[in-house]
Amino acid sequence: MTAVGEPAAPPAEAAAGRFRALRRHRRWLLAAVVAALLAQLAFAMASTAAAQSPTIDEPVYIGAGVTYLREHDLRYNPEHPPLTKILIGAGAVLGGARLDASYTGNQQDVGRHLLYESGNDAQRVLLAARVPVMVLTLLFGLVVFGFARDLTGAAGGVAALALYAFSPDVIAHGSLATLDVPAAGFLLTSVWPAWRARRRPRRCVPLAGAALGAAVATKMSVLPAVPVLLALVAVSVWWSRRSRGAGRPAAAGLLSAAAAGAVAVAAVWAAYLAVDPRLRWTAPDGVPAIGGLRGLATGLLPFPEPFRDGLRVQFGFEDMRWTGFLFGDTYLGSRWYYLPAALLVKTPLGMLALWVAGVAAMAALPRLRPAAPYVLAPPAVLLAVAMTGHRDLGVRYAIFVPVFLAVAAAGVTVVRWRGVRWRWAPAAAWVLVLFVAVSSLRAYPYYLPYSNEAFGGPAGTHLYLHDSNVDWGQDLGRLADRLRDRYPGEEVWLAYKGSGVPSYYGIRASDPLAVPPDRVHGLLVVSDSWIAKDDPRLAPLIASSEPVDEVGHSITIFRRR
Repeated sequence: MTAVGEPAAPPAEAAAGRFRALRRHRRWLLAAVVAALLAQLAFAMASTAAAQSPTIDEPVYIGAGVTYLREHDLRYNPEHPPLTKILIGAGAVLGGARLDASYTGNQQDVGRHLLYESGNDAQRVLLAARVPVMVLTLLFGLVVFGFARDLTGAAGGVAALALYAFSPDVIAHGSLATLDVPAAGFLLTSVWPAWRARRRPRRCVPLAGAALGAAVATKMSVLPAVPVLLALVAVSVWWSRRSRGAGRPAAAGLLSAAAAGAVAVAAVWAAYLAVDPRLRWTAPDGVPAIGGLRGLATGLLPFPEPFRDGLRVQFGFEDMRWTGFLFGDTYLGSRWYYLPAALLVKTPLGMLALWVAGVAAMAALPRLRPAAPYVLAPPAVLLAVAMTGHRDLGVRYAIFVPVFLAVAAAGVTVVRWRGVRWRWAPAAAWVLVLFVAVSSLRAYPYYLPYSNEAFGGPAGTHLYLHDSNVDWGQDLGRLADRLRDRYPGEEVWLAYKGSGVPSYYGIRASDPLAVPPDRVHGLLVVSDSWIAKDDPRLAPLIASSEPVDEVGHSITIFRRR
């Protein structure tokens, strides 16, 4: 209502004001939804991390990271570059970790000594070391949202972030002081500016190179994606110059790819120099001599010698034969289809459907087709290489799949047919997102042993998979509580697979493999990964015992009379 004598606002101006107010409210609503999804992810990770004992790899990374910061020494855990371990070590130091510099031992011993034998509060240090990875996981959620919003709009960004935030694998491994989620997240962070370089090459090419360098400086398994990313940078710059009519687009693309590669190499060097500016290095005992094309390629890499020796260690691991377990079958070696099969078990059913629909949308829709190589090629190459690996030990080796395909799935929100939006497509997409959220929430707080409803949920995962898919040593604290509450005073025999120290958690147990079988009576407590390995020393004991309880869907309690 206007005052007497004041002219009324023109209709066009009034409409524009209402439109601006609506846009402002929509921005606030979008920000609130994004914040809520990230808050859910943060709560799920933090509460899970607080309840879990160390997984097998964590003490190694924590001990190495603290040594990097306190002693400026690269000798521990050379098979992985130092960047994320520096952050993990910083979290541990801020959590009060004290390092006994006089202690000598291998990297497993050093990590165990740091947590349990140096006067530290092991769980406090462990949780503090996990915090930097949780923070990175949340930041990568913003990358997922931003990338998907660039491609599909705000609704697609929210859908992608929801899939990421409710992914049981992202929650499980994003809450641990490990390297899998950071490596995948840094790689996605490099792909996003590579895509945006089509519009702003001068700003985005260096960012793509820096993020790629961070990925390589976290985990060597991303190396196969490096030429893919550099090719994508070249294509983006070529397209940018060609669309503006600028000269020599091919040459500019190649130069930009070289510049991004140089930035990535510099980032890797910077990570090593941050630990030891003098880069003192003596190859540890046991670094294998790698010949053939692998050895030649390793020697030609433009990275520090500790990186190249670490890659030789990784090749040595690949040359070993590991025990696998898939769909109830224990085997020695590897199976090429292991990772796709494991992803089928451990991915929510709604997420699997959205991945398939999202990939199809990116291939079929003209609006999304230019982005398809950026979103799909890096995970496809990494998955193809990982499927040739010899370590069938968990979907964490393919954690980049849920990270990248969350972005691809956003394409379902913009499906159109002959210019008319399929009315059912967006609704179906959101129903599937809700299905994913419900499946994830039902699994709380057992995200590490998650499997979807078709395979019985977390309680059934140990029947199909083992190791970091279900039992990675994470439930010593829960086991201690269970034994104290339900089985006080009973004799306990423990076959535990993990890096924790049972006695620290108040578990008083004997080793069933250290005595004749006829002396084992009472409670036989066995990590499910031990059961999956079908150890001939342990299998007769299990066969003659009665299962009476389980802990965390990762440990089975038997009674042996």
